[in-house]
Amino acid sequence: MSSVLSVIVNAWCSAHLMLRISCGIIIGSILAILCPGISGVSILGTLFVGALKAIAPVLVAVLVTASVAKAREGLGERFRTVIILYMASTLIASIVAVFASMIFPLQLTLTDVEEVGNAAPGELAEVFNNLARDLMSNPITAISSASYLSVLFWAIIIGMALKKAASPQTVDMIQELAKAVSLVVGWIIQCAPFGILGLVYTSVGESGLEIFTTYGKLVLLLVGCMLTVSLLVNPLIAGILLKRNPYPLVWKCLKGSAVSAFFTRSSAANIPVNMALCKRMGLDEDFYSVSIPLGCTINMDGAAITIAVMTLATCHTMGVDVSLGSALILCVMATLGACGASGVAEGSLLLIPMACALFGISNDVAMQVVAVGFIIGVIQDSVETALNSSGDAMFTATADFYNRLKRGEKVKF
Repeated sequence: MSSVLSVIVNAWCSAHLMLRISCGIIIGSILAILCPGISGVSILGTLFVGALKAIAPVLVAVLVTASVAKAREGLGERFRTVIILYMASTLIASIVAVFASMIFPLQLTLTDVEEVGNAAPGELAEVFNNLARDLMSNPITAISSASYLSVLFWAIIIGMALKKAASPQTVDMIQELAKAVSLVVGWIIQCAPFGILGLVYTSVGESGLEIFTTYGKLVLLLVGCMLTVSLLVNPLIAGILLKRNPYPLVWKCLKGSAVSAFFTRSSAANIPVNMALCKRMGLDEDFYSVSIPLGCTINMDGAAITIAVMTLATCHTMGVDVSLGSALILCVMATLGACGASGVAEGSLLLIPMACALFGISNDVAMQVVAVGFIIGVIQDSVETALNSSGDAMFTATADFYNRLKRGEKVKF
């Protein structure tokens, strides 16, 4: 019996991680259908996401600090490239959402929707005022609260100080600490099949078919826009920049990042997964250790789509005439608002009232639309996170490969 068990364990450990995750998805779905309500299964997903969320800010802090402390010349151009890619992608995503909403106008039933008590920011300036305050928060508090902009800011500052003043031995010690934290992350990721099993069990157990009937068209429009950006827009951007077929890179990022992000529904929790993916693709660790958490902050295609689609659905419901000029302003507002709401739970939904205010729609009506967003959130938020997180990895790889091609190096996806 022990020899059989040993063979099974060895076969499981030697199997590809994605195959093991697929097994977790299948087993979790079957258990949810046949044996619903087992709390011991659900806790696996809670523990997995909790572990990833707990280690992610520590990982970002030590990796970015170590990377900046030992950074060589030539990273600046890649950072400029990836920031342009992140922002351009988010803006184009909002434009796709606006045009899709114009072609397929939807109306919502708002009268029976329960009001949501969350306070939403009233103006775009308020979002960025809060963002500036968070940036200067205590670095220890930033790590404990997973405030990634503040973690990035202080890690870069401390890394620059170490580069100027620290001895090589101190920099090496920081590097060893980064390797140790990365090893811990690797151990956690190996538990992904069990964590995904628990997450799938919870999702299948809690989500009925109502969301497919009552709000089916809205879900289809949101998911359709997100798939369009993921499978057409982002590959087109990468293909133009790299001047070659981008889809091998796209599939690698979807498989290695989007699947886990879909089930964790947390870009922060998926940072370690993206780090591991970038390492497997042979990217420069000095670069991706900063660009991945940066993408978690400003590469928000899915959030921009959600803000634009939900706002225009509200306009169509209320009979508000949307001009081309106001639609373009909505695109910019959705882009900037999505970046400002990064890292906030359901941040894209809570910015809907801000966008609705552009069209004179009252906060009471807008908050009912936010409630609709929470109802379909099990799908909307999952696909949104998958799009955002896989885009972080893809554009990081695109910027790195583009830099290599400019230097005359050969690149293989």
